[in-house]
Amino acid sequence: MANWEGVNEFVAVADTGNFTQAAKRLATSVANISRRVNLLEQRLGVKLLHRTTRKVSLSEAGQLYYQHCRLLVEGLSQAELVVTQMQQTPQGKIKVTAPVTYGERKIAPLLHDFLKLYPELELELVLTNRKLDLIEQSVDIAVRLGQLDDSSFACRKLCNRQLYVCATQDYLDRFGTPYTLSELAGHQCLVGTYDHWRFKVSGYARTLKVTGKIACNSGFALLDAARKGMGLVQLPDYYVSEHLQSGELIEVLPALRDDREGVWALFPNHRLVSLKVRLMVDYLAEHLAL
Repeated sequence: MANWEGVNEFVAVADTGNFTQAAKRLATSVANISRRVNLLEQRLGVKLLHRTTRKVSLSEAGQLYYQHCRLLVEGLSQAELVVTQMQQTPQGKIKVTAPVTYGERKIAPLLHDFLKLYPELELELVLTNRKLDLIEQSVDIAVRLGQLDDSSFACRKLCNRQLYVCATQDYLDRFGTPYTLSELAGHQCLVGTYDHWRFKVSGYARTLKVTGKIACNSGFALLDAARKGMGLVQLPDYYVSEHLQSGELIEVLPALRDDREGVWALFPNHRLVSLKVRLMVDYLAEHLAL
């Protein structure tokens, strides 16, 4: 199919914005991508891409050609996917990204259990607090916490998480229990990455800047300080739930607790989601909700 030669490579370059990422996506070399796109341009007799040492951009003809070719490539991928899914056995590599702590405590164990169910799958799990570009980094599923700011991807809510303000009984005995937000100014607050705590007052969301002698970008470090009676801390449930249940930590300001926020799975918004992605998202949603 001479008319098809170079099309996959061109679409990959247009999607990712550079030859290196296109080569990674198609598991080939940069030189092969460049050669195939050059041959495509020669056959069409038009310049599809403007190349500089720093970036690649589409020409006017390239933009028009890309709009049509992208649909063809997606259509071919979907056709192959339908045939593959007839086997009902997910296989191949799946790349997932999640925030570091939530990924370590919640996501990774579930993914390992999932792979035991489907041994023909290969997993690449990237734990980072940076929001990776799903297209550029070839990510199949991104787990995100809180407010979503990108509507260009399909998403599904997996579960909710809750923030708690808490301290040890020893700390509260020594410094008193706060009942209003204004009283926090007289307390040692253990400050995380963000120095504003979140509350809900009279039905409205409110943030309050807090201060204290200890600041750290690790939730586990702040939890350790709180358990040692060194101050009040605001942390999500997966840090403090077991300590609240055991009575080691005591929740304060429960009437001003902020609303629960969503935990989401994001994935590229194709018309037909691959079997491995669909099954993994279903598995995460089922088990995180327990």
